[in-house]
Amino acid sequence: MITGHCLLGPSDVNLRAAKLPPQRAIVEVHHATIVRLYRSHLFYSALAVALAGVLSLAACNRRGHRVLEVAYVSAVQASLRDQVAAVYNRVGIVKNGERVEVVDRDRRFALVRTAKGLEGWIEQRYLVDQKTYDGLQKLTQDHKDDPIQAPGVLRNDTNLHITPGRESEHLYQLAAGAKVSLLTRATAEKELPAAPAPVAKPGKSKANPAGPVLEDWWLVRESQGRAGWVLSRMVDVDVPLDIAQYAEGQRFVAFFVLNEVEDAGVQAKDKQAKKEKDKREKAAGTEANSFGASTGKMSVPQYLCILTEPRDGLPYDYDQVRVFTWNVKRHRYETAYREHGLNGVLPVKVAREDFDKEGTLPVFVLRVKDDSGSVSDRKYKLNTPIVRRVLAPGEQTTRVSTKRRP
Repeated sequence: MITGHCLLGPSDVNLRAAKLPPQRAIVEVHHATIVRLYRSHLFYSALAVALAGVLSLAACNRRGHRVLEVAYVSAVQASLRDQVAAVYNRVGIVKNGERVEVVDRDRRFALVRTAKGLEGWIEQRYLVDQKTYDGLQKLTQDHKDDPIQAPGVLRNDTNLHITPGRESEHLYQLAAGAKVSLLTRATAEKELPAAPAPVAKPGKSKANPAGPVLEDWWLVRESQGRAGWVLSRMVDVDVPLDIAQYAEGQRFVAFFVLNEVEDAGVQAKDKQAKKEKDKREKAAGTEANSFGASTGKMSVPQYLCILTEPRDGLPYDYDQVRVFTWNVKRHRYETAYREHGLNGVLPVKVAREDFDKEGTLPVFVLRVKDDSGSVSDRKYKLNTPIVRRVLAPGEQTTRVSTKRRP
């Protein structure tokens, strides 16, 4: 009796030839079918096919690895090795965000299989698990409708983290110079290396330990719509040059275009203003309008600016607001409204609202926290060049606290 056997996935192929009449042989294929052959030369053909399967047994085992888990590549680009050794051949490349299947592990390496079926070894530090991927997907979904507070530009190559913090998991990487939309702010404690214990000197009291070092983080949305947290010092708020000069040493947190006014005295000579308007409209997904080449007039934006002190770890998102309106007679920006001492909370919202005789005016809503921790909305309207508070029925104005904060 001749027997051949090969492990092919879930099926066992078992060829059996017994001492049967020469006209008949039986080939049994478990989990498949039973074929009855009635001519001897067909029997030998079937036998040859089965033996070929035996010869490919090594290949069967090599390609039949059980998938341990699904992972995603967190490096910008990583090489796949043919073996875990000092000398190896590169069998392929995987890129940031690519999905792979982990089929084996060896110390700090993992054997992965790509969607194209390519297998190779990669350092495990370049992989994140399905939980991290799902967390970033949920973060993106939860904040897909958040209002944009300002456009930003990355200073350096930056990771998109799942939560604020340098040690939190990350998957996607953004290149220096990439454009992002800023959504909200948070603070996280900076991880510091353990300092040696100070030696106490006789006769001196022990100094109070320093508090934790806090860093600001921004939740951003990148060009493909994915959301994640980046260290605030890695991103610059892309403030128009016309108003950036009025920062007075403060940090821009956000800014918004409330409306636009036409100035017949300022024409297309200000090409920078036209470029910035085109950029704003492109970011908003609308067509860029002409600056009035046929009328000789240019539309000039009027801004709401949100600012704060230039340091991290503050207990509020912003503490002052300014409204810059355009003086069409002097052809310059002027401060129409200023308020500080706020315990402001993002996001700030901007809209348009009908006020009967005054017509449709731009409005903005600030979220402000009081001493008890409660957050309330404050609405304002701009009827150029005047900014006024819009009170809800029964609401009374309260004097804004201007006490200095530590």
